[in-house]
Parts: sequence; structure tokens; C-alpha cells
Amino acid sequence: MKKIFSIFGPTGIGKSSLAIELAKKSNGEIIGVDSRQIYKGIAVGTAQPSPTQIERIQHHLIGIKELNEKISAGEYITLIDEKIDQILSEGKTPILCGGTGLYFKSLIEGIFEGSHTNEKIRNSLEEEYEINKEKLYERLQKFDPNYATKVHINNKKRLVRALEIFKTTGKTMSENFDLIPKTSKYADNYYFVYLRMNNELLHPRIYKRIGVMIEDGMVNEVQKILSNKIDISHINYIGFKELSSFLNDKISINDAIESIFIRTRQYAKRQKKWFNSNSYDLSFDLDKVSENDIVDKLIQIN
Repeated sequence: MKKIFSIFGPTGIGKSSLAIELAKKSNGEIIGVDSRQIYKGIAVGTAQPSPTQIERIQHHLIGIKELNEKISAGEYITLIDEKIDQILSEGKTPILCGGTGLYFKSLIEGIFEGSHTNEKIRNSLEEEYEINKEKLYERLQKFDPNYATKVHINNKKRLVRALEIFKTTGKTMSENFDLIPKTSKYADNYYFVYLRMNNELLHPRIYKRIGVMIEDGMVNEVQKILSNKIDISHINYIGFKELSSFLNDKISINDAIESIFIRTRQYAKRQKKWFNSNSYDLSFDLDKVSENDIVDKLIQIN
């Protein structure tokens, strides 16, 4: 079986564009691997492929979930496997593309069984956290002292997740990580391609893209979410907080844009740090090699 190329890198670097060119030359279809782009209603703010791009190349797992839905890494693995099955059955080439490192890593290293989300339990724990996070942390220390040393009390997401897993599986996070993980059935076929770019080039790209997002209706996206009172706290939607403040006349649009730029730069920095600490098969510096050269190189590999 041919390699399944998986294109990843920090936000704003040009992953979608490269994946589309690769798909054009390899009779391919693209599967999104992004924890934010999977949602409907925030296409602009999460930089989902444009209607024109989607018309050129079929995309999967983009804008399929409602904003109030949650998805775990384990569920994402299942969805990706299903889409790969579908694309291969049609005689085409699956290409993965996105910026959520955890999902890429989970494909080959796995995620323990039972890692699905129990929304009722999670919501209850989140409410408890807001009332008395110290009590929740003491609970974690009691039944999983090893994992508690890895979780800061102010890290709401990880603390709640650890308690949720214990309630749903009857096992601690430490015990679950010792179990045989659930990986993608295509784990041996993935070929990870990491895209790099120095900050002197990446940051102006990010700033320019934010301006385009504003022009394309990002403010209206946020207004609709606020008007419909949708809770999107589970989505890392950079810009929601800033544009909400703008819409409530607390800051100017220029201040909102600047804050979004700062947060996006910080997010890209965290992504790069995460990617650099994990393994990949091939990397390209986009300030040194062209998109066409990368595509040609990958076509030759397969």
C-alpha cells in the first residue's frame, strides 16, 4: 500500500494550499485533522478551506460538527479511518492535513480505549471546578498521585479530563496509559511531513490572514454565536473573546486585531514546540523550498 501523506505544521504556514496541490497531482482527497476546523459556523475564524478550494478538491471532516458538540481524540481516529476507507475504495489517494498535533500523534501511538467523552460527567466536573478546584485536585491526588504531579491545579482541561476518565473507565489516567492503546488501523502507512517557516516570514503571513478573516466576516460569525448563546468554551477559537469585547464596545477593532495576532503567534509558537519535540518522516523549510518542489518530492517518494 502507498504511503498516506500527513501534512502538519503551525497555523498560517500554508498547509491547505500544499495539500491541495499534492491532491491535484496524486488523484487525492483531503482529510482535515484539526480540532477547530471540524466545526460548522466558524469557517472564517478557523481558516477552513474556502468554497473555491473545496470545489477544486474534495475535503473531509471540515465543518461537520455542531458548535455545541464535543469530540475526543479517540473519536477522531475512528472518523479518519472511516474516511480513508472511503477514499481508498474509490481508487483515490487520502491526504491528511491539519495543525492538531495530538490527533496526528494518536493515529500511530494510540489513545487508550474508553477515551470517549461523557458530556454529563464532564459538565458536572466542570461546574465543580468553578466552585472548588482545590477539592477536585485533592481528589486526583488521592486516587492517582502519579498523574497529579503532571497536572497543575489551574489546568482545568487536564484536571477535569483525568477525573472524567476515572469515572467512566474505573481506571486512573496512569493505569489507562499502561493499557494497549487504540491506534489507527493505517498506523504503519502514515508518512508525516512537517512544514517549517522562520518567524520573520510566518508572523506577517499570520497578520495578513487575520485581516482577511475580518474582511470575510469573522465578526459576523462571533455575533451569531453570541446572539444564539452557544457555549464554545470547548473550542480553542482564537478571536472569539477579542471580537466579543469589540462587539460589546469594550475595545476597538484595531485592538481586537492586535490581540488576536498576539494570541495566534503564541499558539503557533506552542505548535512548533510540540511538533519539534515529536517525530516525523520528512520536514521542509518553506523559506528555502517552493511548494511545487515539495509536491514533486512527495510524488516521487510514493
